[in-house]
Amino acid sequence: MNNETLLKNLRSIPDFPQKGIMFRDVTTLFKDPECLNIMVDELYEMYKDKGITKIVGIESRGFVISSALAIRLGAGVILCRKPGKLPAETVQESYTKEYGTDTIEIHKDSINENDVILLHDDLLATGGTMKAAYNLVNKFNPKKIYVNFLIELVNENLNGRSIFDEGTDIQTLIQV
Repeated sequence: MNNETLLKNLRSIPDFPQKGIMFRDVTTLFKDPECLNIMVDELYEMYKDKGITKIVGIESRGFVISSALAIRLGAGVILCRKPGKLPAETVQESYTKEYGTDTIEIHKDSINENDVILLHDDLLATGGTMKAAYNLVNKFNPKKIYVNFLIELVNENLNGRSIFDEGTDIQTLIQV
């Protein structure tokens, strides 16, 4: 896809959060009405015929587009959060990061076996958080799981797609 308007409006911040990292800041895409419309329209076209019943937005930037897209698709929104942020009983998944472990969770009553799920986050780099979210959602045995990112960092040192099982449906809007 690599829409030129999105690429032009994506802010890059060198050496954030640490030296040597080129941070891709999607907030510049969220604040621009044209970019926001482009992203939601392109995602809608990708998923309009997939029977999506719920979109799982990954904390926190994943919440923005998942909510807007859910309205267009007539789907519900599930929040995937860090521990202690959700008020009812949850199901958790822990995963290894570069410097330790982390955990994500969703409400225990969020998903059932009749659901078709779209997992959404802003950026695919190493893929660890999304793979944990995928494993978490898989515990509910939904009919199908789709995975989506706004941006994919294409770099031989990252290769986030490689940690997913072969056949996992992963789509992105921009590759940088």
